[in-house]
Amino acid sequence: MLHLHACSCQFPSLKKGFEGASEQVENARVIHQRRLSFPKFVSSIDRINTRKNTSEKIFKSDNKISKRYIIAASSGHCEISSKDGFWKQLNALYQFSRPHTIFGTIIGISSVSILPIKSLADISPTFFVGLLKALIPSLLMNVYVVGLNQIFDVEIDKVNKPNLPLASGEISMELGIAIVITSLIVSFGMGIKFQSPPLLAALIVSFFLGSAYSIELPLLRWKRNAALAAICIMVVRAIVVQFAFFAHIQYVLLRPMLYTRSLVFAVTFMCIFTSVIALFKDIPDVDGDRDFGIQSFSVRLGQERVFWLCISMLVAAYGVAMVIGATTSSLFSRLVTVLGHFLLACFLLFQAQSVDISSQVSVTSFYMLIWKLFYAEYLLIPFFR
Repeated sequence: MLHLHACSCQFPSLKKGFEGASEQVENARVIHQRRLSFPKFVSSIDRINTRKNTSEKIFKSDNKISKRYIIAASSGHCEISSKDGFWKQLNALYQFSRPHTIFGTIIGISSVSILPIKSLADISPTFFVGLLKALIPSLLMNVYVVGLNQIFDVEIDKVNKPNLPLASGEISMELGIAIVITSLIVSFGMGIKFQSPPLLAALIVSFFLGSAYSIELPLLRWKRNAALAAICIMVVRAIVVQFAFFAHIQYVLLRPMLYTRSLVFAVTFMCIFTSVIALFKDIPDVDGDRDFGIQSFSVRLGQERVFWLCISMLVAAYGVAMVIGATTSSLFSRLVTVLGHFLLACFLLFQAQSVDISSQVSVTSFYMLIWKLFYAEYLLIPFFR
């Protein structure tokens, strides 16, 4: 050191060189330290950027998920609305068929088809196939008849039965006409294909009387006349259903045509019962029938008089049924027919006391009750042996 200091004192230029070199070394050291700390700085910047990108990705992902949930919720709402619309339309078609008449047709034909059976051996696949051949075209003809009536009565129904599908607009007139025509064509097509003369005869008579009852043409629209309207219903429900389908099952089972005691009772009793239905159905419809010039018995005689006339006819029919039931050969059959009709008569009289004749809702509800008694009667008819 002493030697270098001495040299630097003697040689000033050399001293400046050393000082410049030392400064350069110091600068180099600082730069080196900065370089060492720079990766940490870069790393921290990278971490910040990474977090920022991650946050953006999460935010975008959340937005996508939120959008998916919104879309899913919207789709679910649309799906629910679509399902609701489907079931509503299906229910409208169901109501268009007038379910109480459909049930009456099913129970009536099934009950009458049992009457020719003499033993358990007769309940065979042939019998069930024959029953189905009777039921399907008959139900289609039923849809034709009640649908045709709704088409020609749409203005009256807006007053009397505003909840019916055509009157309320749930079913368009075009769709109603299409259903009616399709049902008629398929019904006749099946009737011809099945090659059963009694079945085809029943379809033809039902078509003719159902059309004459409703269609607005000269010499038709028989529902305007109370007597003709009652005859239409009685012939189809009491006579055609009993005789034709009894004969159809005998034809299917390859039996000779024999009419039994139970069949005669069924025809007689149902003539009375269907007359009651024909009279009673007009009681809640007085306002619309009067406005459109339909002279039903309820319009001409008054609702209360017709109501109690119907009750009296049914009670009398139940009394006759009990007398006939007491003469059946089997003790079990006597018990079922006598007790069954006695209970039905008591139930009818009890329910009749609570009906408010001035209330359309009350009278309509009781009319549906009469249809349930109609179904119950078909459960008792097979016991008249």
